[in-house]
Formats: sequence, C-alpha cells, structure tokens
Amino acid sequence: MIRLLIHAPTPAALERARRNLANLKKADPSAQVELVVNAGAVAAALDQPDATDAHLRVCGNTLAATGRQAPAGVSVVDAAVLHLARRQAEGWAYMRA
Repeated sequence: MIRLLIHAPTPAALERARRNLANLKKADPSAQVELVVNAGAVAAALDQPDATDAHLRVCGNTLAATGRQAPAGVSVVDAAVLHLARRQAEGWAYMRA
C-alpha cells in the first residue's frame, strides 16, 4: 500500500502538491496521502479551498505565528516538522512539492 506525505511550504508548492495528490488518487484510489502545509502555503491553502482538502494537514505553529485559524473540517497538526518526522518513522514516503 502506498502511504505518501506531500510537503508544501510555499503557495507554488501547494499548487503542485494538489495536482500531485489528485493524480495519485486517480491512479491509485487506495493510496493513503497527506498534504502537509506550513509557512507561506498555509495562507494559500486556507484562502483557496480545494477538492483535495480532506487530505490537508495544516501546521499549528504557522497558524499561531500568523494569527490564523483553520476552518472546521481542516486538520491541524501541532508542528509540520514533527508530523513529517513521525510519519516517516512510521514508514510513510516523503515528497516535497
């Protein structure tokens, strides 16, 4: 089974990540995938909702630093760096968009 983390720290990376995620799910609907956003990608993700947002994991540190809140239904992780490291320790593959 495919388990993939797609990391997007910028708005441009977020665009690529969303396309990559959609393409992966189309090619392998059973794939587990999380789109982890931090830094500049957080505002872009919150300001431009997308069909892939069920897979979105937003960095709580970035939210706190920017005074933003995630809307209901958007998953927040305490720290993107910690979430990425934990998932990789669990065997998830990592891709930076």
